[in-house]
Amino acid sequence: MTFDKRLTESLQTQNMRLVKVLSAPAGRVLFLGYNEFDTPIINAIVEKNHEVWHTDQKISTTQGFDLVISFGYRHILRRDVISSSNAPIVNLHISYLPYNRGAHPNFWSFFDGTPSGVSIHLIDEGVDTGAVVVQRYVNFLKQEKTFAQTYTRLVREIESLFVENLDAILTKSFEVTPQRGKGTYHKLSDLPVEFSGWDADISTELARLDRVLGGRT
Repeated sequence: MTFDKRLTESLQTQNMRLVKVLSAPAGRVLFLGYNEFDTPIINAIVEKNHEVWHTDQKISTTQGFDLVISFGYRHILRRDVISSSNAPIVNLHISYLPYNRGAHPNFWSFFDGTPSGVSIHLIDEGVDTGAVVVQRYVNFLKQEKTFAQTYTRLVREIESLFVENLDAILTKSFEVTPQRGKGTYHKLSDLPVEFSGWDADISTELARLDRVLGGRT
């Protein structure tokens, strides 16, 4: 049994799935979160001749991979998982860090009046606190009036930003910048229960929440 076959069997027991078999891949990437039907990023990586394994489940190690990418992943990586190999772990977060770390960044950028944008950063032991690989401010169009519409725009922007920097990320030739300033952080439970929903018109909803909450947040 070859090393690759043993590794393949080990990954499969961890609920990891090989997206596409390549004859002579240049590298092996673990993609956490969205699958190839949710985001074009995975196929972009495969087209660069990198083997991609996918899972949306909790993982116990990153051994066997050259790079780990997290996008739409719903689990916090433990310290021992982060340190289990030398593979960099890159996260895609739809906020302009250090603002709006954590949950629902699109909502909070409007509610708190903080910058909207997207950030690709390294994962460390904090929540969205790692050094930034690359980031971009996003100014919305007039017709992007709802939280759902601006969320869709942010997803497109971060996917575009990732693909633009794909070669540097795959070859690990990027430079990082530590996050500056305190920024902001929100938990899932911070979202006001009075919030009408993601299809709400942003301006109308913010004015309504200001009246309803009366400064309680």
